[in-house]
Amino acid sequence: MAFGSAWARRLASVAATLMEPPPGLDFDYSHPPGVPALVAADSLSWRIFKNPVALFAGGVAAVILELAEPSVRSGVWDHSGFRCDPGLRLRRTGAAAMMTVYGPRPAAEAMIARVVALHEQVRGVNSAGRAYCANDQPLLDWVQATAAFGFIHAYHAYAAPLTRAERSRAFAEGTEAARLYGALGAPAALGEWEALLARTAPSLERSPVIGEFLSIMRSAPILPLALRPLQRLMVSAAIDLVPDELRGRLRLSRLGLSAPQRVLVRALGALGERLPLDAAPAQACLRMGLPADWLYRGGSRALSADHF
Repeated sequence: MAFGSAWARRLASVAATLMEPPPGLDFDYSHPPGVPALVAADSLSWRIFKNPVALFAGGVAAVILELAEPSVRSGVWDHSGFRCDPGLRLRRTGAAAMMTVYGPRPAAEAMIARVVALHEQVRGVNSAGRAYCANDQPLLDWVQATAAFGFIHAYHAYAAPLTRAERSRAFAEGTEAARLYGALGAPAALGEWEALLARTAPSLERSPVIGEFLSIMRSAPILPLALRPLQRLMVSAAIDLVPDELRGRLRLSRLGLSAPQRVLVRALGALGERLPLDAAPAQACLRMGLPADWLYRGGSRALSADHF
């Protein structure tokens, strides 16, 4: 029990960092009452995104995959403030994820429209000399696909195992948001993700940027100093999620979790399943007329179809 209490406090600190929006992006997800999100409250997405281990490890894994693609790498690394203030960048990304999954539909649609407009200005030439725009559909498809894979697979690996059908359902739940972003070819099932990965794999490559990104994620003051070992553990957990063949090509094979570390991360993921937080997931439940801790007691798995 002492272990659970101590790690619950640590995990709550991680969750507060990931789910606390940066200045100017504060939002009360409990209002307006009854207004649905882009995905329903009984969705797998609402279960997945409440878990801080899935958020941290899945988000980092997604970025690794994005940085392996030359044009996405150039867009992310050359046009963002990640190297200057990774904590702020992480919180902005987290706020966008919370709004996309839990926000009332009008607010989520407005946020996505602003992101699309900003991305239209992100243009350049990648390391191979090829021109790109962040709103190019193949790049959008890859970014949306890697994000979905990262969060879904992190939840499956570290929080609660999902069947293949459930993972396909989770991919499908993200297609409406993907369409709003312009990712019309984003995978709507696990098999579609696997096919996209196979088609994209030949263009994915090792880059010093990936090493720099991982170094920043291990050492930057994202979590309080006392929790920095946990931060490094979550980075290793993210590397473990990268598909085996690609992990070898990116020379990340030795940077994943040891067997004891994997057991610890799974224990933390399981703890995250029952750690109620006063954040977007709880507020969104209140907006939909559900108890604030509903997602943390398995409610999304047994919601009556006629609740809404």
